[in-house]
Amino acid sequence: MKLINVGFGNLVSSDRVVAIVGPESAPIRRMIQEARKQAMLIDATYGRKTRAVLITDSDHIVLSALQPETLGYRAVGKDPIAETEDYDEK
Repeated sequence: MKLINVGFGNLVSSDRVVAIVGPESAPIRRMIQEARKQAMLIDATYGRKTRAVLITDSDHIVLSALQPETLGYRAVGKDPIAETEDYDEK
């Protein structure tokens, strides 16, 4: 099982994530509101602006303050920041 850091030390199982999307579109905003009503929303933004929405196979919605691209890199194991840090250490 691989875990994705969604910010501020919060981790989500990559096996359960179906999609990572931005919060701008109306259908995604409706999904967030519906998940909030059904107590299926996990807000991992710590009060910051929501920049990514993770949709899981259990219909839970996870909000993150990180960009969807960053989470995508972390999900596949290619974090560009970590790669540059390794390069600087040599």
